[in-house]
Amino acid sequence: MEFLFELGLFIAKSFWVVICIVFVLIALASILPKRRHHPDIPEGHLVVRHVNEMYRDLQRGIDMEAFDPKSAQRARKLERKQRQAEAKDRQREAKAAAKAKTEGATDTTKKDEKNHVFVLDFNGEDIEAAKSEFLRKEITAVLVRTKQPSEVVVRLKSAGGYVHSYGFAASQLLRIREAGIKLTVAVDQIAASGGYMMAVVADQIIAAPFAVVGSIGVAAELPNLHRFLQKYDIDYEVLTAGKHKRTLTIFGENTDEHREKFLEEMEETHELFQDFVSKYRESVDVSSTATGETWYGSKALELNLVDSIQTSDQYIQSACNDSEVYEVQWVMPVKPLNQLAARLAASVTALLSWLKNGIRSF
Repeated sequence: MEFLFELGLFIAKSFWVVICIVFVLIALASILPKRRHHPDIPEGHLVVRHVNEMYRDLQRGIDMEAFDPKSAQRARKLERKQRQAEAKDRQREAKAAAKAKTEGATDTTKKDEKNHVFVLDFNGEDIEAAKSEFLRKEITAVLVRTKQPSEVVVRLKSAGGYVHSYGFAASQLLRIREAGIKLTVAVDQIAASGGYMMAVVADQIIAAPFAVVGSIGVAAELPNLHRFLQKYDIDYEVLTAGKHKRTLTIFGENTDEHREKFLEEMEETHELFQDFVSKYRESVDVSSTATGETWYGSKALELNLVDSIQTSDQYIQSACNDSEVYEVQWVMPVKPLNQLAARLAASVTALLSWLKNGIRSF
């Protein structure tokens, strides 16, 4: 028992040491002089990966193991020639398209030319949808391309957040649809609340069998410390110009009138959410699904919240059969100190989650 006590004490001390290190690193990162940004030079850069080539590399790696050395060498030479020929074809297509655009031609697509599909990722891991700025740049890059893509696939993962933040993210996806390009949203894990508001913009939604979908509702919660402050004779004054400039507050006194107004605003937001879903997914019975509930993919299909059950991997791999598929990602430079702080913070978050929830299984 004494050994277990000492072990627990050591783990607790180590835990707090790690937390202190994280805070120190974050503080250092915030006070270090930042590089001045020139307005004509965009921060970050675009990374494009050819998905078809990635699958071919995987196939080559498996096939080579099954070949004898001489056969493997011949296969590599043949593959190298094919790749060089494909690269030349792509260069010729790009030059022809650019020339046609300069000359004002409207139709430069060959009958046997493959379609182009672009894959984007949106990971809404925060309630402010911070990755919307990355999404905005990625969509702009796709839309300004000389040859218009036939489809854009967005792998979406989000449990929602602020109304205005996810409304902006949804408006970015609308740019694709309004450009006349097919938009597919793939949900492998979760698209709930604001995440589902983004998804409904798509021409089609695919979901994994156990992906969490729905939560067409609005929620708000906040603590109120007014009685605690009163106990210690601390006054907190809220001054406003306008009857409803403030409704519920954390430190002030909340009245029934405040609560009624706050609930009224939430109902208005909920109605806007329902109207948005109805506009872009007419097949959904909003009256029965806008309850704030979530459903797994298979049940969501029955409710017409999604169009088919499959993972994004299945869909993209199938698209590679008759299309050239490219992953597009906007990448921001990360300083080593910030990267270390982020990793430590993620480790602490994971540890806290484990301590809170324990080891659970579905």
